[in-house]
Amino acid sequence: MKAGSGPRARLYDRVAEETASVVIHRYSTSFGMAARLLEPRSRQHIENIYALVRLADEIVDGEVAAAGLGTVDAARILNELETETEFAMDRGYSSNLIVHAFALTARETGFNRSLTEPFFDSMRSDLSETEHDQESFDRYVYGSAEVVGLMCLCAFLQGTERSRAETEELETGARALGAAFQKVNFLRDLSADFRDLGRSYFPGVKVDSFTEVDKNRLLDDIDADLRTSAAVIPRLPAGSRRAVALAQGLFSDLAARLRSTPAERLVTTRVRVPNPTKLRIATGAALGRRPRA
Repeated sequence: MKAGSGPRARLYDRVAEETASVVIHRYSTSFGMAARLLEPRSRQHIENIYALVRLADEIVDGEVAAAGLGTVDAARILNELETETEFAMDRGYSSNLIVHAFALTARETGFNRSLTEPFFDSMRSDLSETEHDQESFDRYVYGSAEVVGLMCLCAFLQGTERSRAETEELETGARALGAAFQKVNFLRDLSADFRDLGRSYFPGVKVDSFTEVDKNRLLDDIDADLRTSAAVIPRLPAGSRRAVALAQGLFSDLAARLRSTPAERLVTTRVRVPNPTKLRIATGAALGRRPRA
């Protein structure tokens, strides 16, 4: 039977996607809030992508270690997840509901292993690399975040026609927004990553000697990424524009809060965007207000 055909296959597809949807709304209020502003099919695709990304992240950061398993076990489980994902993308089926939902999106929107392979490579590096130089950092950010932005862009652009130049401009914005998200998370989790996971992502940055100069240099880079991504939001399809503007607004606000927090506090405190502020940003995005570039 052709993948996805027949009533039983369609039921399985729906159950897989409903499972993926649970993940984003349980694990991330910010992304869950943004996803609600997407038109329905794009929303499902984004939830399918997020669910697999979250599943891989839990293997290297969370539940595998919590279950008392070691690095060798985590590497094996991650490799099995990648193999299963590749099979499902090729054949259109997985017994893992989250993988199945992700494969539905990949096959429908047209992305392939050129995006999933760098992603799994970056996840795998979390099991062995505790410090990065600039080259490995750039490679990690591309695989862990920028390719996710490109996957999401494939979902947003599905069914639209763009010139190669327009597509490349949107791809630059998608990569920049993914990079900004990742770098902001690294900065606000600076202490926890080092203390709990033994990782130091930013090249040359030491938690025990973190300074205002370090903080502002990192935030200057993040702000440049956010400006790049904000500039292309008006060129996105209308059905995805408000959601991306909301995500952009939330992380821009978080970056500003990190900027105003003294360096010595950042290594002990996890900065958050208060819920009333999230609501204000969400309302502005829903009304079509453009984030500042």
